[in-house]
Amino acid sequence: MAFTTINKGSSYFNTVLYTGTGSARTITGVGFQPDWVWVKDRTSSNYHYLYDVVRGNNLNLFTNDTSAEVNITTGQNGGGIGSQASDGFTIVAGNVNTNNVNTNTNLYASWNWLANGAGVSNTSGSITSTVSANTTAGFSVVGYTGNGTGGATFGHGLGVTPKMFIIKQRTDANAWVIYHASVDVTGDYTLRFDSGAKTNGNDTNNDTAPTSSLITLGASSLTNQNTSTYIAYCFADVKGYSKFGSYTSNANADGPFVYCGFKPAFVLLKNSQSGGTGWWMWTGKIPEYNVINKRLNAESASSESTANMVDFTSNGFKIRSTGDSNYLSDKNIFMAFAENPFVLTDGTPVTAR
Repeated sequence: MAFTTINKGSSYFNTVLYTGTGSARTITGVGFQPDWVWVKDRTSSNYHYLYDVVRGNNLNLFTNDTSAEVNITTGQNGGGIGSQASDGFTIVAGNVNTNNVNTNTNLYASWNWLANGAGVSNTSGSITSTVSANTTAGFSVVGYTGNGTGGATFGHGLGVTPKMFIIKQRTDANAWVIYHASVDVTGDYTLRFDSGAKTNGNDTNNDTAPTSSLITLGASSLTNQNTSTYIAYCFADVKGYSKFGSYTSNANADGPFVYCGFKPAFVLLKNSQSGGTGWWMWTGKIPEYNVINKRLNAESASSESTANMVDFTSNGFKIRSTGDSNYLSDKNIFMAFAENPFVLTDGTPVTAR
């Protein structure tokens, strides 16, 4: 019996916290050269900044905003994420300073994922894509150019069916499109970072679920405008390392326990039924003990707040409050990555938290 294929989650996903200095610098301590970097100011209301290796240096996107990607050296006065580094990433100045992701004395969180470098051509679909895929960790970064044709497909490179993918148009201001198998495995509905309830997926993914090789697109400008460029982040379950599932609220401070098969390092969740008000993010390093009472919101520039508490346990997480992550009897979807599995590859249990 295989308990996990990954004994150390931080070899593929790692959170690094840092304090701003106000100057261009390199953030280190990731433990690998990250191919996708997500940074958020915990202290102040600043945007979420996203960099990936397929789009390239200095090009940033923002989960809390629908705007097109920006070259932060010319289009953002306060700079942003510049590039990868061997053990982290660089912060570069914009026209004025580095305050978007490096205000002096402000506290920051960075989340870092390992894919497979700059990417290779993938001709599996009707649209040729550029794919940086880490099949061990169930994660790929995919770039493609739309053709405006409903039913068009592109290859994601995972070799297994993704449980979740996130697509953003790079060239124009348009909403993020998020598929999660627990919302509707048939692909009939998708979510957005910038709106509450699920929406019909016909225009964005042709009401078609992904396969082990392909993602299908509708004819919408959100995912497939002719000649426009797009980026997709694709995820599959990896036993003992990552989990993409759902739970049902009980509207009680003694909330549901969600089994993952590992001790989480990071959890992102969303009320997919009533809409809720956020894509809530918890990190095991903030604080490094239960109850974890500090959270960020992927759809908002707001600073860290202290509501909607959770526990991270040796084999999952438990909701410790009411609110939009535990409202009525709603369905909530989540993505989670491991600090370490519940049981190692050789069957040895990991010490509980």
